[in-house]
Amino acid sequence: MAGQELLLSVGLSVALLSVLLLVSVLCCLCRRKKAQSQYQELLSTVPSVPACSAPVVLVSQGSGTMPSEIPFTLPPGLTTRDHGELQNNKAEEKEEKEEKEEEVKVKVEAQRDVLAHRGSLSVRSWYPVGTLLAGLYSVPLNEVVAPPPGMATRLCFSVEYRHTSEQLVVSLLRLGNLPPRFHGNVTLIELRLLPDDRRPRQAKARCTGPDPEFNDCFVFQVSGVCVSQSTLSVCVLSVKHDGKRHAVGRVLFPLEGELGQAGRVLWRDLETEEDTQCSELGDVQISLCYSSSLQRLSVVVLKARGLQLCTDAGVCVQVSLQIHTQVVKIKRSGVVNGESDLSLNHRTTFKLRPQHLDEACLRFELQQPDPIRSEPPVQLGVLVLGPFMYARGLQLQHWMDMVNTAQEPVKLWHKLSRAT
Repeated sequence: MAGQELLLSVGLSVALLSVLLLVSVLCCLCRRKKAQSQYQELLSTVPSVPACSAPVVLVSQGSGTMPSEIPFTLPPGLTTRDHGELQNNKAEEKEEKEEKEEEVKVKVEAQRDVLAHRGSLSVRSWYPVGTLLAGLYSVPLNEVVAPPPGMATRLCFSVEYRHTSEQLVVSLLRLGNLPPRFHGNVTLIELRLLPDDRRPRQAKARCTGPDPEFNDCFVFQVSGVCVSQSTLSVCVLSVKHDGKRHAVGRVLFPLEGELGQAGRVLWRDLETEEDTQCSELGDVQISLCYSSSLQRLSVVVLKARGLQLCTDAGVCVQVSLQIHTQVVKIKRSGVVNGESDLSLNHRTTFKLRPQHLDEACLRFELQQPDPIRSEPPVQLGVLVLGPFMYARGLQLQHWMDMVNTAQEPVKLWHKLSRAT
């Protein structure tokens, strides 16, 4: 009895499982059939391309190509317009693109024009900030224009007077047309503000050749009352390799009436011995040398030219040393026969202490002896060399050069004046 119950329970279990399995299979079949009835036909993974269109390149086939190199074509399934309409749309898009590029180009050019006219600095390349007015700024001193045409040696400089600080600013720029014999030497310039300046300011050229450059600036402290009465003296010297100096020439620049246009570039010709024209009464060449250790003043009257001779009696020169109003010593040369241009070569020395250099002067008188011995000689011309108490201009300059260059002879031509 128990065995029959066991068999019955096993049979029921197997039957139940079979029914459940059959029901699940039927459900699956019903779902699959329903899903197939709802699905649409899928497009092909490789669509067919019309013959008139460009070929399609698959990404998997062109692993090394850039995106810009891959042409784009719509699949046939999504095409709603014909090929002609697409071409027209492409042409319209191309025209719109060109118009936009043209507008951008016009805007950029307009921005450039505004910046060019209104300023050199801008914010975000559009809003102008400001501009530099070239008229407010002078030409850089190291970009000076070429000297005027000609063969004369010229000095380029600039002068400016500052009234607030009472300073005279002198800028030495360059020399032009230096003679060929001085091209290989060192060029020096000595500046003085006559008549009070006793110690020269010196500038050395930065290069050699026909147009040496200086680009140096000097400041003289002088009051506004005295500046118009002063004269700027510029002496150009050429120094050889052995240290010997040769005077190239000089420029005397009176400041009266020359300070109206401050900072302008000036060109002045150097006065040389060869270019100096004879004065009305003639010129005389003097050499001075002072030795402070020996307390000796050496004077040489070298040459005379352009003299206005009255007779054929010859020419002599008288040199006198004077301290204040007292004549200390007088020396006279022998008579030299000749024409208006002659060589005197009269040498003489005077005893002079260093403390008297600012109180003494030399007086030169060129004379012609009168045939009658009892009559005084005929005066051809007079020259006075000394400090500010007695002389001005080149006469003062010559004396100051002698004092500042001890034991070196200083030679210079001077104009004769009438005796008073």
